[in-house]
Amino acid sequence: MNLAEYFPMWDQLTGDECAALERATTSRRAPRGTMLRSGAADCVGLILVRSGQLRAYMLSGEGREVTLYRLFERDICLFSASCMMASIQFEITVEAEKDSELYVIPADTYKKAMERSAALANYTNEVMAQRFSEVMWLIEQIMWKSMDRRLADFLLSESALEGGDSLRLTHERIANHMGTAREVVTRMLRYFQSEGVVELTRGEIRLTDRKKLGMIAG
Repeated sequence: MNLAEYFPMWDQLTGDECAALERATTSRRAPRGTMLRSGAADCVGLILVRSGQLRAYMLSGEGREVTLYRLFERDICLFSASCMMASIQFEITVEAEKDSELYVIPADTYKKAMERSAALANYTNEVMAQRFSEVMWLIEQIMWKSMDRRLADFLLSESALEGGDSLRLTHERIANHMGTAREVVTRMLRYFQSEGVVELTRGEIRLTDRKKLGMIAG
């Protein structure tokens, strides 16, 4: 275990503070689909991603999802320990989008460490600010960007994540990421297919003209 990889200000902590965090940290495996946090009352602790991929999303009263951001290797999930931050009142769900290996620091242990270390508290605030910036970017996309541009951008981003032009994604899954209805995604993908930028088969979308898709995305 090397927590210094996750905290760039690790050398500013005292030996006792480092030891306390390391003693309390546990390892956890999260197979794909595992719910790591399912509401404000679910405070599992601070999650550090060793490998894999997590997804943080919000769920509307009607059951519609929208992806807020994703977490990758060496990322920190603060909202999984939101009980140590009284100002966080909204509901965020965190799931393992791929098979993942994690470190978990109990919320009370991390909160005590922040109270003792200004450097750790400042770094935590920086991570929180970054997450809120990502959420604000998403809100801007939803409010001001047309659905065809958002979908084209999403497909290109997914292609970059998966390292290829073939995406094993259902229309329902895309709708969940984008906070829209499956029918809207299906209609837009069929339009993209008619324009020759994607090819649709059961459970798979293949990008056939990345340049044109990039032009649509703007």
